[in-house]
Amino acid sequence: MTRTAPDPADSGPAAAGLSTGGVARRLGVSPTTVRSWERRYGIGPAEHRAGRHRRWAPEDVAVLEAMCDLTARGVPPGEAARTAQAAARQGSAAPPPDTPPPDGAGPSTAPAPPGGAPGGPNLLPMGPVRPECRGLARAAVRLDAPAVERTLERAVAELGVVTSWEEVMVPALRAVGRKWAAEGEKYVEVEHLLSWHVSTALRSVARSPGAAAGPALPVLLAGMPGEQHSLPLDAAAAGLSSRELPYRMFGPAVPADALLAAVGRTGPSAVLLWAQSRATADRRLVLQAATTGWGVRGARSRPAVVLAGPGWAGLPRTAGTLRPRSLGQALDLLAGLASP
Repeated sequence: MTRTAPDPADSGPAAAGLSTGGVARRLGVSPTTVRSWERRYGIGPAEHRAGRHRRWAPEDVAVLEAMCDLTARGVPPGEAARTAQAAARQGSAAPPPDTPPPDGAGPSTAPAPPGGAPGGPNLLPMGPVRPECRGLARAAVRLDAPAVERTLERAVAELGVVTSWEEVMVPALRAVGRKWAAEGEKYVEVEHLLSWHVSTALRSVARSPGAAAGPALPVLLAGMPGEQHSLPLDAAAAGLSSRELPYRMFGPAVPADALLAAVGRTGPSAVLLWAQSRATADRRLVLQAATTGWGVRGARSRPAVVLAGPGWAGLPRTAGTLRPRSLGQALDLLAGLASP
């Protein structure tokens, strides 16, 4: 039987490359988004034969990945595409992850181009936020876990715990939460991925200083009974650790009896109690924590109680408690309280 010689066009990088659908799955976007980037920014396969499906060679995919990495750092998509293409022409399709955004990448208040954000047309309207926050949200919507991780690590290293929490993590989390609330379960996977990576980034910083803190008394961190939100507690732990202050993390939803027992056993300088909603903000438990003492008879001490979270807003103040308005203010208060 005579075998037909293979067409040279069916071998080599083009035949071995990915389809548009395959590229979309690799990047975590829809095929329509990949095609829109190709039309809008001219970023597509270098070779295409008429009558054949488009195939993306490894170098073509690398340019798209470089573009996505840049947008995850807050670079507008058009500028990111031009930078990635220029790097490819110079022989390196992917700029190093720590390469700073190019000049003119746009201030944080610049509106996103219509339909220009990777992951879909304006998926997360965010208003004026830092470029790092906008890039984090774009990466999360694409479910681009490596880009989310890099963005968070860079933000914490360059901006510090407080600024990265208040100006990068929280606005992105709120934007995802609003989108989820508005469209049902459609974006729950985005929120779960982003929350997990935010927690991981904060916990990588939250190393309890232990003996290095000297005579400073620990701070007890706990969520109110029934309170499931834990990321703010992770942020407080990371902030205390960055200031070399000792703490004891008990996490979310601590039962009342266990919380009071922990206060008596650890002898903390302060107890930070997080309540996300009014339903978990129990003033009676706060009073009990504020009057729980420790130490020998005649020299017993009591902790200061710091109430954090929106659940406490509007409630009457309890004597002996403090209500900081931000993570930075809370850390300043706790630092003063922890000093012997």
